[in-house]
Amino acid sequence: MKVVIIDDDKLVCISLKTILEADKDISVVGIGHDGGEAIELYNKLKPDILLMDIRMLNMSGLEAGETILKQHRDAKILFLTTFADNEYIIKALNMGAKGYIIKQNYESIVPSLKAVHMGHSVFGEDIVTKIPSLINNNDKTDFSKFGITERELSIITLVAEGLNNKEIATKLYISEGTVRNYITVILEKLMLRDRTQLAVFYYKNR
Repeated sequence: MKVVIIDDDKLVCISLKTILEADKDISVVGIGHDGGEAIELYNKLKPDILLMDIRMLNMSGLEAGETILKQHRDAKILFLTTFADNEYIIKALNMGAKGYIIKQNYESIVPSLKAVHMGHSVFGEDIVTKIPSLINNNDKTDFSKFGITERELSIITLVAEGLNNKEIATKLYISEGTVRNYITVILEKLMLRDRTQLAVFYYKNR
């Protein structure tokens, strides 16, 4: 997998490159130090994953991420930061980032990259525990106004709880293919990009 690293600390970049390239499946194809370079390197190199810090001079990782995802909807962005600020987490979720992990948990970086590369979303344990309280509210939503059926709502709920397609299929006694079809239809109905945005939608509106 091709990875671009963006961090304003050059020593961190060198350390990350060493850690990542110790794994034979990972190749660091570019390094940058602010959001502007992130956009430039993503457009030039089209990496499989952009591993990016949030707080940087000139342009933040969040600003760069929003710009990149507007231009490349399938971009896989994994934020790696020292800060678990609520505002940052919400922005990362809403823009469609594939993950948000804390630098101190360095042993989770390679497994997180591999999970994102396989199509999963990855949020550190300290982040996951915050998500429901951050994006939930007290107003109940009638999901049927979005054209969502009871069966589709069951699937949305299980996605929001973190179950994968196989686990959902087992729980609802249907096939994995049926689950995939349901999720495709649900995302189209709600005009959402992926499972992460679907989970955010659920917690905002339940």
